[in-house]
Amino acid sequence: MATNKVVKAILHGCNGRMGRIIEDIVSRDDRIEIIAGVDAFGTPSGAFPVYQTLQECPADADVLIDFSTAAAVDGMLDYCAAHALPAVVCTTGLSEEQTAHLRETAEKTAVLKSANMSLGVNLLIGLLKEAAGKLSAAGFDIEIVEKHHKRKLDAPSGTAIALADACNESLAEPFDYVYDRSARREQRPVKEIGISAVRGGTIVGDHDVIFAGEDEVITFSHRAYSRAVFAKGAAEAAVFLAGKAAGMYDMKDVLGL
Repeated sequence: MATNKVVKAILHGCNGRMGRIIEDIVSRDDRIEIIAGVDAFGTPSGAFPVYQTLQECPADADVLIDFSTAAAVDGMLDYCAAHALPAVVCTTGLSEEQTAHLRETAEKTAVLKSANMSLGVNLLIGLLKEAAGKLSAAGFDIEIVEKHHKRKLDAPSGTAIALADACNESLAEPFDYVYDRSARREQRPVKEIGISAVRGGTIVGDHDVIFAGEDEVITFSHRAYSRAVFAKGAAEAAVFLAGKAAGMYDMKDVLGL
């Protein structure tokens, strides 16, 4: 795609908290423009027309950015597949069936899905793939603690699972994920990764990957101080994805990692 072409985007879930932040981020990015929004409440933003459903939206767009709810994702994917419209899917808490639906849609159009849209988290995933195998072989236990605001519906976070998956990929054999130890009374098995979720206040997103060894602890941490980091990532992903061939993409493709 020519670098001087402005990418035209539909913002799915435009009236939500993240939708508003993306609207602000994109308004200051001359590479991309939101030409229409879709939201169940249909409240106009003033900057672009807003429709209650994608079927009502007449906009001819290059890409769709989805920051809606899990309940709205299947209909969005069907629309994108039918119109060969590339989709940046930022909604979290998807079921296994919806994940399979993503892959099916990617056979017909470009789909980008990442557990976390921030640059820092995706760089962290790469670091974990390099470190986890060596530290585990040296006897370090792996624990992950994630913290989010009290309104977050899913637990553990998709990012926490992605971090655990990154660790597991570098191990000689996969470890089990453990989310609750309250029902057992036994010493911690070696081949497990504990994942704990904290919900409270207005925490945007904290993730700690703890490698606990004999007399030493190494912790990889990421702190998001504003949701703008996810909006910036979504905008970058949309610019990247517009014009791409059908297939599954993630933030590593955007960043060239």
